[in-house]
Amino acid sequence: MTIGELIDRVRAYHPAAPVDLIQKAYDFSAEKHHGQRRLSGEPYLTHPLQVAGIIADLRLDVPSVATGLLHDTVEDTLATLEQIEQTFGPEIAALVDGVTKIGQINFRSREEKQAENFRKMLLAMARDLRVILIKLADRTHNMRTLGHLPPERQVEIAQETLDIYAPLAHRLGVNWIKSDLEDNALRFLHPEVYYQLKRSVAKKKAEREKYIKEVISVLTKRLTEAEIEAEVSGRPKHFYSIYEKMQAQNLLYDQIYDLVAFRIVVDTVGECYEGLGVVHANWKPVPGRFKDYIALPKANGYQSLHTTVIGPYGERIEIQIRTREMHRVAEYGIAAHWRYKQPGTLGTDDGQRFAWLRQMLEWQQHLQDPQEFLRSVKEDLFTEEVFVFTPKGDLLNFPVGATVIDFAYRIHSEVGQHCAGARVNGRIVPLRYQLQSGDTVEIVTTTSQAPSKDWLKLVKTSRAKARVRGWVKGQQAARSIAVGREILERDLARHALDFGRLRIDGTLARVARELSQKDEDTLLAGVGYGKITAQQVLARILPEEEIERRREKAEGRLQRLFRLVSRQTTSGVTVSGVDDVLVRFGKCCSPLPGERITGFITRGRGVTVHALDCPKVLESDPQRRIEVQWSDGKGTPRAVKVEVTCVDQPGLLAAMSKAISSAGINIARAHVHALGDHKAQNTFELMVTNAEELNRVMRNLGRVRGVMRVARLRT
Repeated sequence: MTIGELIDRVRAYHPAAPVDLIQKAYDFSAEKHHGQRRLSGEPYLTHPLQVAGIIADLRLDVPSVATGLLHDTVEDTLATLEQIEQTFGPEIAALVDGVTKIGQINFRSREEKQAENFRKMLLAMARDLRVILIKLADRTHNMRTLGHLPPERQVEIAQETLDIYAPLAHRLGVNWIKSDLEDNALRFLHPEVYYQLKRSVAKKKAEREKYIKEVISVLTKRLTEAEIEAEVSGRPKHFYSIYEKMQAQNLLYDQIYDLVAFRIVVDTVGECYEGLGVVHANWKPVPGRFKDYIALPKANGYQSLHTTVIGPYGERIEIQIRTREMHRVAEYGIAAHWRYKQPGTLGTDDGQRFAWLRQMLEWQQHLQDPQEFLRSVKEDLFTEEVFVFTPKGDLLNFPVGATVIDFAYRIHSEVGQHCAGARVNGRIVPLRYQLQSGDTVEIVTTTSQAPSKDWLKLVKTSRAKARVRGWVKGQQAARSIAVGREILERDLARHALDFGRLRIDGTLARVARELSQKDEDTLLAGVGYGKITAQQVLARILPEEEIERRREKAEGRLQRLFRLVSRQTTSGVTVSGVDDVLVRFGKCCSPLPGERITGFITRGRGVTVHALDCPKVLESDPQRRIEVQWSDGKGTPRAVKVEVTCVDQPGLLAAMSKAISSAGINIARAHVHALGDHKAQNTFELMVTNAEELNRVMRNLGRVRGVMRVARLRT
């Protein structure tokens, strides 16, 4: 390629391009690389020219093409970044600097996951996505000319390309670069496979070309008959995609049938589906091989209809159907929408499909702080992930909001259990510190440190949550066993029974079995939690008459009277499997008869009843939940707060009071205050017996003229 051909290529898609900048960059690069040669023996300048040509094929802007010509000057010549900035301005200098820095990153990693993290980190590090596209162009030309390097370097670079750059091109939707990189990587990683495929494909070249022409002719004719204007093309599949299929299905080349892919490009989305109908009307579709990426686009914006059919002579053929715009995006990906210099040129559909891209471009223009832009890109592209380093330099990924405790548990469970803090980038930070991308984290441990229930509010990862919950549950179980033993010893002593003797003679083990408990410790924990009462244990040891006789002997007349009275108190709630238990209602949700409820055993305070969807229940220990139901019959009236927002006008309070009293409800307390803007807020404490009564009074309030909103308050 010559500089004239490069300029012509840029003018073809950007007629008003300031091509003098490209000429200036070429002259600068030619001067700096003068006398340098590549390992192939060619003048070094051929490489930046070819890279700039690939960038022009991507249809990027002039600064990107100029950077392609200049990208190696800072690293491989005596030119400095300051010189670049003085000669070409800060934008091109920043692009050259970005490409240079990415070239210095060490991607060598044994673990595929580590490679995936590096790919993400690479994207997150780039302040300008053009840097990535220029680097992809650079790697594409290097892979095309890799044959001149020593064999060990060929394998190393090819593997790095397959691990890092080809998936990166896929993520950005640049399909032709992805295929180019994969095919060339295969050539050096598995040369015997590559050249066997090449020979096999070449052997059938004439036969395949004839077949392609025949299918194109049939498709074009059928589409024309259906009055669909379309461009139909066919091509052999890329070597690497054939190789992948051979590996995945353990097949030989001759056993693979759909080696040819056809593409139908039409004007509208409607014609895509019409074209699909034409294809399926002529050839039988293969079940399970239809994919609608128009309705459900891929993450990188790719859209197309894919189908596999049994074509002429029983051959399987894959057909892709898309609009011209979809085709442009499929070929150029993110580069197809590189229009940030021309605001307003994206159409409505483009704006929806490429919202993530548009946001990044807007951030790039308006955010002055590069760190802020970096955060925005990371959050958008990587579904809320941060990337941090261990002291040894290993890269780990975490969800946004993860703390040093999550990091500690990722290293080892023991490190997590004793995590007292951390050094982040050499600075001591507390446990609540949230990890930021690029942090180097070293955990500080102490033998006295142990997890607490509060840690569950700090950790984000499921691993850390499970470990903390397990520890807390273990501690709670130990405490419950101790509490259960204390309760049981006390109650048994009242009936002249010795806990130790009952344990030795196997009575407690028998009671545990009868109460469906695993062992004695589980029985004691159940008593400690409140799931099992001492009364239930006693009932399995002594006859009921004997318990009553011993109790009457031990307690006075006043105590008996108090017990009888307390038994008559009713809460309106039945606790499953438990008798004589104290029941109270959670103030956080104040459940009413008719609402779905659950119980939560509170040590020493009986059972607290909550609404089933109460946030406190969702956060509670499942081990301490118990099934409860509303008793039959009318419940006792309880206070419920209702908030009413209304127009601030005379007589409205009286109207609301009348609406409440007409529902047969008493107002225990009321608070009224003006909000301004001719609005007022009223809080009524109403005495209701069930959810139906509450709903009725709220409906009455909602019908009052001037009332804007009625809501139940859960404190």
